[in-house]
Amino acid sequence: MRIGIVGTDNSHVDQIVRHLNVEKAGGDARVVALSGGRGRRNDTLAATGGIATVVDEPAGLLGLVDAVVVADRDGANHREQAIPFLAEGLPVFVDKPLGRTVADARAMIDAARAHGAPLTSSSALRWIPDTEALVAGSAQAGTPHLVVVSGPADPDGDHGGIFFYGIHAVDIALRLAPGGISGVRTDITDTTVVASFTAGATRVVVNLVRPGTTDQIPFHAMTFTRQSMAQRTLTPGADYCVPGLEAFLEMARTGTPPIGYGDLLRPIEVLENVAAALGEASADAR
Repeated sequence: MRIGIVGTDNSHVDQIVRHLNVEKAGGDARVVALSGGRGRRNDTLAATGGIATVVDEPAGLLGLVDAVVVADRDGANHREQAIPFLAEGLPVFVDKPLGRTVADARAMIDAARAHGAPLTSSSALRWIPDTEALVAGSAQAGTPHLVVVSGPADPDGDHGGIFFYGIHAVDIALRLAPGGISGVRTDITDTTVVASFTAGATRVVVNLVRPGTTDQIPFHAMTFTRQSMAQRTLTPGADYCVPGLEAFLEMARTGTPPIGYGDLLRPIEVLENVAAALGEASADAR
């Protein structure tokens, strides 16, 4: 399986190249081409992974690859980058977030459906062992009545503000809380952005904490029913992107997305509401 990568500045790409090309741990899958042109970053990745082809523009990957990873750190670019490959029927993994608007996310899903091209997107933390363990433990008690997830996120950060890191906590919360989104409310302080909403029959609270100058809080999740509570600190390991990468490779081989397309939209719906509230708060402050 020949894989091309769009958006190589993302540190996740280092893990992908190491796992597939250096360790050869992804079966027959190899990164064979990078977009973004020659430069220090791409030259280093190419040397590390034995990647012979570096093209200037994403479209240059067409005809060279069997599947594509879109890893640009700003979700606002993902629609333009992903749709040409979906239109050719190629499997596409869009690294988090799928987009920065529901309209962009829907456009990619529509293109995937129209051309029979499997599409997936997720936070890498969705698949790590700690999250898997919490999901399994929570499932034993049935659908939770309350889910609370906390993690760092900077609404003023580069690469899309609250979307860039906020997607981690929101995606984890929604893996634990199935169902349609309603009643999104955002409360903002100097140090936190708190999103609360209902997903199906589950009340969800996501606490996004602005990182300090040197440290940031860990990711943590709790689920509650009337009779039980499960909780876990979610710690990314050195290869935290690998489980999500393997889910993508399985999709590329089978044609079956690991996440339903409705579930791809839900975190974007929540974060679009949060981003709008942050924009309104910023305008009021001015």
